[in-house]
Amino acid sequence: MATTVRFHQTGGPEVLLLEDLEPGEPGPGEVLLRIEAIGVNRADGLFRSGRYIEPVKQFPARLGTEAAGVVEAVGPEVAGFAPGQPVSVVPGFSPNDYGVYAERALVPASALLPRSPEVDPVSGAAVWMPYLTAYGALVEVTGVRAGDVAVVNAASSSLGLAAVQTANRLGAKPVAVTRTRAKRQRLLDDGAAEVIVSAEEDVAGRVLELTGGRGAEHVFDAVAGPGVRELARAVAPGGTLLLWGMQSGEPTPFPGFDLGMPALNMRTYTVTREVLAVPERMRRAVAFVDSGLRTGALRPVVDRTFPLADVVQAHRYMEEGTQYGKIVLTVGR
Repeated sequence: MATTVRFHQTGGPEVLLLEDLEPGEPGPGEVLLRIEAIGVNRADGLFRSGRYIEPVKQFPARLGTEAAGVVEAVGPEVAGFAPGQPVSVVPGFSPNDYGVYAERALVPASALLPRSPEVDPVSGAAVWMPYLTAYGALVEVTGVRAGDVAVVNAASSSLGLAAVQTANRLGAKPVAVTRTRAKRQRLLDDGAAEVIVSAEEDVAGRVLELTGGRGAEHVFDAVAGPGVRELARAVAPGGTLLLWGMQSGEPTPFPGFDLGMPALNMRTYTVTREVLAVPERMRRAVAFVDSGLRTGALRPVVDRTFPLADVVQAHRYMEEGTQYGKIVLTVGR
């Protein structure tokens, strides 16, 4: 039996329950893992609350698409992985099909990456979701180039920090947006060229000031909702407003007509559909992240760890929005 997190209805963190379940034997294309650490992501909270891009199809439901662990057993038709091998799990599957919030869990082998023994489990669970997402958005989708300005809101999240580091690696100028002044200096220390405090400053006005009135070639929005009207004002002609999160949970308008029909590109993006499901993009993304980690250009930031038994507290902490970097659940043997 393995302690497993499930929920029997959508709602707040309190719906998450610890239950003893038998994970089962791996089927074709599956691997059974002993989980050591689990990356906690905003998508987990959205799925749990019923606000994710796909609804919960069946209760009780599992949770989690990012982890680090060790292979215990492999199913038929699995090649390249063997018992005892350290691996990381990337979010290459629907949360309706698998969930890694558990001591042991089945996952598709297609969602595994080998993990060097030198990479500890917490780091192995903190890297791939933010950096694959940032790479796909900045390189494959929007084509950020040296000299471009890239505005990133929710910049103190693990994805925001990954985007700042990725922009720097590409020679672009990352402008971080954060709600309060408390994180300003740390964002500057971690590579932001400029920091805009949204509670105190006019975000679009400040971006236009920093760019000599031109605007930013790229704006990456993790919040969505009505705030896109303000962010759209900050986009340079022909630039892109990319929505890669929906933290606000509110309807998101298209602001182009309100702004007089500027040359605005506005699109949504998910790493699951646009990187993980495209083999060539995934190959390039892994190479980009691996080389960045080796050289130190990419440095995952972990804010806090919680034991799996404290999963409710971990989700409450995530929803407070005060963290700086990644939240990780740890699993004891």
